Amino acid sequence: MTGVLARVNPLVLIAVSLLALVASLGIRDLTGAVITLGCYLVAGVILLPARSGPPARFAAVAAGALSVAYSSWLLGGRHLEAAVVAGLRIVVLALPGAAVAPLVDPAALAGQLGQRLRLPHRFAVSLAAALHRFDQLGRTWHELARARRARGSGPGRGPVSRARYAASITFALLVATLRDATGLAVAMDARGFARARTRSWAEPAPWTRADTAVLLAGVALAAVPHAVGAFFVR
Repeated sequence: MTGVLARVNPLVLIAVSLLALVASLGIRDLTGAVITLGCYLVAGVILLPARSGPPARFAAVAAGALSVAYSSWLLGGRHLEAAVVAGLRIVVLALPGAAVAPLVDPAALAGQLGQRLRLPHRFAVSLAAALHRFDQLGRTWHELARARRARGSGPGRGPVSRARYAASITFALLVATLRDATGLAVAMDARGFARARTRSWAEPAPWTRADTAVLLAGVALAAVPHAVGAFFVR
């Protein structure tokens, strides 16, 4: 992947996602919401890599925004502008996190947590291992489904048959995940993670100028709705 966000460390990506919470709290009217969302979209087009993950992840953001907007319209006196502002606030809150989530590398995140933030190495490495396993859940699901189809036990056409098939695949996925987690725990214990007090890291955790620039850009984006609100209040 090419792009600025593909080269920054995971701590900056997480910080940008958390700063979106500050931006969402500053949205008070439709003007601030539109300007803030426009700034985030422009920054995403400029900084986000072309192939940064499945586009379907943005569908969850849209679904959440639409549900909040509809609830605000239905329960808030059917005020259209207030409902739109509430929906856009959710988009500003969730869109940065959904955009940068596929760019977070678990190994790099563990290095940053252990070397730069000085968190316990067992926590950092365990978190990286858990994130690696989470990334492999989809692959394991597809492997189990293909194995069952090869044995002639694929899903039927009816909804009941499909529900039973999904339940059986889910149970098999749970068993496979527990088995892999047990093997991973034994491997980590054999490498001294249970008793070691200090450890070395395979790769350094540098902080570059690009990290600083992206972090400052995230702070600036978080300040946009507050600046817009102060300007229009005056």
